[in-house]
Amino acid sequence: MPIKTIDLSPGSHLSIPDVTWVQYEALLEELGAKRRNPRINYYNGTLELMSPLPKHERWKRLIVGLVESILKAQKRPWEPLGSTTFKRKSMAAGLEPDDCFYIQNYRTVIGKDRIDLDIDPPPDLAIEADLTSQTQREIYEALGVPELWIYGRDKLKIYVLRNNNYEESAISPTFPELPVAEIFPRAIAQAQTLGYSQALLEFEAWLNQHFLSQDRNT
Repeated sequence: MPIKTIDLSPGSHLSIPDVTWVQYEALLEELGAKRRNPRINYYNGTLELMSPLPKHERWKRLIVGLVESILKAQKRPWEPLGSTTFKRKSMAAGLEPDDCFYIQNYRTVIGKDRIDLDIDPPPDLAIEADLTSQTQREIYEALGVPELWIYGRDKLKIYVLRNNNYEESAISPTFPELPVAEIFPRAIAQAQTLGYSQALLEFEAWLNQHFLSQDRNT
């Protein structure tokens, strides 16, 4: 499987059928954990390679910055695992999220070099900036990720895992006190005119005011 010879242009993806789990794991080992491209998904014998657009990476990074700003404002600990490869042999499923966070279960992954989802808990929150390909929601379901955010077409959709299937939700279980489906797209829109750093600063100022108002009302 000469994957190294495949040159994917930004924004493209390629599906390869009839790939065994052993071949999938061998490919991950061959390409190494530090590569940036291509991103690799695997589900029930199909391997998918993806090469994100620069815009995809930009919005992903901003969403991550916004999440971290909220966690810091709330003084909540977390462990960021980025695009770590998560796989579950028992479900024939594996992927590399755009980004992810361990929040409720952050202690379980401190100092770990490898995560095995047949033993370890999945990330509490996964993020996909779905601008170039259809996000493999069924893989996230198979991996048991309790909350998935998908950003695309100027909207942030929140999916919550219930009975092994995702249901769209207006409220984030991770941040139930914040209207994240409203404030994140607004911050991303601001970044298109103000730039990343200024949009993040304005979001943090809004957060401080929001939590200050909450404190006054309690």
